[in-house]
Parts: sequence; C-alpha cells; structure tokens
Amino acid sequence: MRIGSSLLLLVLLHRLHQLALSLTADGISLLSLKSAVDTGAEDVFSDWNEADATPCQWTGVACMNITRDTNLRVVGLSLAGKNLRGYIPSELGTLVYLRRLNLHSNNLFGPLPEPLFNATSLHSLFLYGNNLSGSLPASICNIPRLQNLDLSSNYFSGPLPDGLRNCKQLQRLILADNGFTGEIPAGIWTAMENLLQLDLSSNEFNSSIPEELGELRSLSGTLNLSYNHLSGKIPKSLANLPVTVSFDLKSNNLSGEIPQTGSFSNQGPTAFLDNPLLCGFPLQKSCNDSTQSSPAAEPRGSSLHPGEGPKRGLSAGLIVLISVADAAGVALIGLIFVYIYWKVKDSESCSCTGKGKLGVDEKAHSCIFPCLAGMSLQGSDDSEMEDPQKAERGRGDGHLVAIDKRFTFELDELLRASAYVLGKSGLGIVYKVVLGNGIPVAVRRIGEGGDSEQQYKEFVAEVQAIGRVKHPNIVNLRAYYWAPDEKLLISDFISNGNLASALKGKIGQPSSSLSWSTRLRIAKGTARGLAYLHECSPRKFVHGDIKPSNILLDSDFRPYISDFGLNRLITITGSNPSSSGGFIGGALPYLKPVQSERSNNYRAPEARVSGSKPTQKWDIYSFGVVLLELLSGKSPELSPTTSTSIEVPDLVKWARKGFEEEIPLSDMVDPALLQEVHAKKEVLAAFHVALACTEADPEVRPRMKNVAENLQRIGS
Repeated sequence: MRIGSSLLLLVLLHRLHQLALSLTADGISLLSLKSAVDTGAEDVFSDWNEADATPCQWTGVACMNITRDTNLRVVGLSLAGKNLRGYIPSELGTLVYLRRLNLHSNNLFGPLPEPLFNATSLHSLFLYGNNLSGSLPASICNIPRLQNLDLSSNYFSGPLPDGLRNCKQLQRLILADNGFTGEIPAGIWTAMENLLQLDLSSNEFNSSIPEELGELRSLSGTLNLSYNHLSGKIPKSLANLPVTVSFDLKSNNLSGEIPQTGSFSNQGPTAFLDNPLLCGFPLQKSCNDSTQSSPAAEPRGSSLHPGEGPKRGLSAGLIVLISVADAAGVALIGLIFVYIYWKVKDSESCSCTGKGKLGVDEKAHSCIFPCLAGMSLQGSDDSEMEDPQKAERGRGDGHLVAIDKRFTFELDELLRASAYVLGKSGLGIVYKVVLGNGIPVAVRRIGEGGDSEQQYKEFVAEVQAIGRVKHPNIVNLRAYYWAPDEKLLISDFISNGNLASALKGKIGQPSSSLSWSTRLRIAKGTARGLAYLHECSPRKFVHGDIKPSNILLDSDFRPYISDFGLNRLITITGSNPSSSGGFIGGALPYLKPVQSERSNNYRAPEARVSGSKPTQKWDIYSFGVVLLELLSGKSPELSPTTSTSIEVPDLVKWARKGFEEEIPLSDMVDPALLQEVHAKKEVLAAFHVALACTEADPEVRPRMKNVAENLQRIGS
C-alpha cells in the first residue's frame, strides 16, 4: 500500500514539474486575462494554450530578448476591438517587461486595478472605448516611463488626482468623454515637461482654466477642453504656447474678450463657439457691442402702465402690430450698422498695401485672405497651362488661376469659406479651407516677394510644371494666386494627417495599429511617387526634403508626397521663408541658414555641406531613413540603443551595426510588428532595401526606380 501511495505521489510531482516547465511565468500571468473575460471570446484565445512553452506565439502577444542571457519576455499585449467582456486582472501587473498594453474598443468593465501599475516598464496604456469606471488612481504615475495614457470614452468619474504631477515622462494624456468632475487641478502641469497632447474634453469640469496651462511649452498638437462647464476668462498665458498648438474651447461658459496675442492669432472661430459670453476676434462679435444694450430696441408699448389704455382710441391689436413693426425696423437698422461697422473695420485692417498680410499681421485679424477681395478665378476650357499668354494676363492686381480646369470655384466662395489653421512651421501658417460644396482644400502661402515681370514669368512656368505632375501618390496642385504682395498655392487636402503623426500615435489610432501590411503599403506608395518625380515628371524633380511629415496619408493610409518644387518657387519670389506660410508639414528647411536637428537626421551626409545643390541621391537617402523608421519604430531624432544599451549617433549607424553584429531581427524591428510572424522575411528584405538607400557614397545608392521595383516584389 505504501509503495502504491509513493508511486502516485511521484506521478503527481512529475506532472506538476512538467506543468511548471511547460509555460513561463509571463504566460501564466497572461492566462489570467483569458479567465477574466466571458467565454464568448474563445476564438480570440484559441491559441492561448497552457501547454505551450512560451506565450510568444499567442494572438496579440509580442516578445523580445531583453538581454542576451534571458529568455523571451512579453513586451506587448494588443487585443483591441475583440469584443472582450470582463475585467482587467491585476495579475497583468506582474509582467515586469510589458511596454505596451492595448485593450481599447472592447467591453471591459470595473475599475483600474492598482496592482497593474507594478508593470513598471509600461510606456503606453491604451484602454479607450471600454466601460471602465471608478476614479483615476494617483498611483498610475508610479509607472516611471509612462508616455501615452488614453482612457477616453469610458465611465471614469471624480476629480483628477494631484498625483498626476508625478507623470513626468507623459507625452499624451487623453481623458476625453468620461465623467470627471470638479476643478482642472492647478499645480500639476508644470511638472509635465514632455506633454505633447492634452485632451480633457467632454467631461464635467466646472472650474476656470488654470493659468499654468500656458507653461506647457512642449505641446505640439491640440489643447482640447471643449464640452465642459468651464467658466471665467480665457487666461492670457495660453498665448505663450507654441504657435502650432490648436485650441478647442467650445461649448463651455467662458466669458470676456478673447486675447489677441501670441498663439491666439492662429486660432479659427470654431475653437471658441458656443460660449455665449465670449467676444472679440475671431468671433464676429464685438466686445463693445456685447456690453451695450439698445434702448431703441424696446417696443414702444413697454412704457404703458398696467391698466392704462391706448390713447386716441387705438385698439390693442393695432398697438401690438405697430410695436412689432417698430421692433423689426430697429433690428434691421441695427443689422445695417453692424454690417457697415465690420466692412469699415475690414477695409481698414485688410488692405493689400503691405499692412494686412495673410492672417499673420495683427491688423489683419478680421479677414483670412484679405488681399484676394474682388479677384476672380481664372481658367478656361483650354487651361492656362497650354497658353502662357493667358497666364500673363493674370499679372497686375492679382488673380486666382485654375491649373486644373475641372476644379472651379468663385473667389468669393473662398473668402466666405470656413478656414482653420492647420499649423505653423518655419514657413508660416497653413490653412484648411472648406468650400461651399463641402470640398476641403489646403491653402498655402509661399511668400510676398517677387513683383518683377521676369519673376512672374518664371513663377508661372514653375507652377505649370508642378501642376502637370499627376500621380496617385503625389498631392495635386489645383490653383494658385499671384499678386505683387501675395502668393498662394491651393492643393488637395489629405484627410488623415501625415506619417510622422501616425508613427507617434494619436487619439483613436495609436502607432501599434500600423500593421506591417499598412507600413509596407505606405513604403511602396511613397517609393512609386518619388520614382515618378525622378524619372517621369516634366522637370524630373528633386524633392530635397523627404521626411515623414511630408508624406501625407488618407483614410485608407495611402501615402501622398507633398512639398515638392517649393525650393524653386521660393527662390524665384525671393521671399523670406520665416515670414510666409508653408505647405503641410513645413517645407525645405535646407534653404534656411540654421538647420533643425530633426531635418538633419533625414538628410544625406553630402546634403549637410553648406552650399551643396540638391540631387536625386539626396531623396533616396532620406527615403531610406524613413523606411528604417517604419521598420524599427525608432525616430532618427533620438539616439536609439541596442539591446546591450550601447548608444550610437543615429538610426542609420544603429541599423548597420545591428546587421554587422548579427543582432536578432526581433531586437531591431518595431515590437508592434513581432506578432505578424509571417512577415519576417518581408521585413528582412525591406531592411536590405533601406540599407542600400542609405549608403554613404551617393554613387552606390540605387535609382529610385529600382528601389520601387524591389519593394514591389516584397509580399507580392
């Protein structure tokens, strides 16, 4: 009997030993999530098998070798939009190397478990679009490297904790569409020195706007406080924010005059709508008018005392009729006075004499495109592109000229259209304008110099060449405006931002959602567009400034190259780039005497020599850097590190060093791509294309045509 019991005990111990060896501690922690959700998600977890040795092949799980001496550890968990119904288990906090947790757009409920914040390697936490509730724990800032926190579209409530001041590395704080109440706390924002985006919209905050929000000098996107119950005056300190920041303060109870300095001069009217007590530019509501009442607007009958009958036998009905007519007349006169007031104000501040340039001079706040008044769109069935003489007639006071004859609109329509400031770069302000037919366009100012006849002819010839470029991956130029003191280009508006924003992540679309197939599609399209510019365009253009911010994306993530040809146009007009509006994403920093660090990181070594002339080989090198960024997820403006923490100067050297030392591909590729195992060979092939493009010797680099062909073969 004892022998039988001993054998049974040995068998049990053996099985427990096998189970302990069969799955890592990270895998056991992940299984807690499988247990915490309804069985309806069985398809999602169909390959989550406790008998596996590692969870690294499971759906949604990404792993890496943290050091050469350790096994693969879980660094990413992404199960977004899988209809998971359940709660977030606290056991996920034991994943000490977890960097990205992405469970957005599910049906998870309950509070955030505080033990989750023991996962101290977390830098991105995307939980938006669930049914999570409770307060925001102050201990969330115990995560030392937390950079992206998106809890929007949940049911969190209560005040924001003062402990948020400890989130010193936070770059994006998105808490929109919840039930947070009380004050927007003061005293926490100055500690967030790295904050790029702040969205507290659609909550129940009922305080004033803290003055110290103006100290967030790192902001680069939107400061969104809309749809709350905020009151009081708008702090003038917000004028200190970078000029690229867009405000959204609509649908609150703010009052007083909108400040007119600094960043406020770049905001459109939609930023301040539905605040009945606000006045001043850009709202068409004068602060003087809003503080004065009009005694004449009172109906005459209001002076009658109760019980006092009308004189001379007039009936009550007739008195009412007369009162209504008088009130209508007074209102009409008031409208006429208001109309005359604004017309005079516009004519004083929006002249084309050089004192009221395009929306950037303080005297020109009342109009968006002041120097276009009275002009008309030129164009005919023949199109001026085929007849330079027609273009010559466009000179003089100024004309809006259609390059694409199918693209027609009246200039008055442009003046009446809703305009929004997209941003401001070294070349000035960029506007998005929505025309009367609902079509948005990008209006870009390239300068105010160049009024000689020769400059005009050269400008028109160059614009015609740009306008002839038609390719599915290149932004179309639709029209232009020339006047002695104003030059505008009107092109297609691409709706989904640019590649730089997509790689860094934004609300509703973190960078982890850029799958390998999407990144490969972006790389292929950009290569085709650039090859067309080099080989097939009328002038065989050199772009000169290829970087992610100049690669625009539509809703299907199709890439569009923007900003080509601007160097020549700016040279022709002789304008000062620092005082003019640039294309989306900025334009041609190599024309400026001082280069930005970010631009230099995409430029070829020979392009950094002062006085050098742009070549197609420049573009090929820059494209190679962009491709490396797509593959690695690392930005060249940083100093990436290898798994052994050896710092290297830039992304190109880091990639070459990795291949020379035969570092595992899993240590070099963006962790977000590791779950797409089938793409390993494709990623490797794309790395080789990028390395060929970034050869130090420009003569060794392939032609862009060959680059496009090689990329096209990948995944075909």
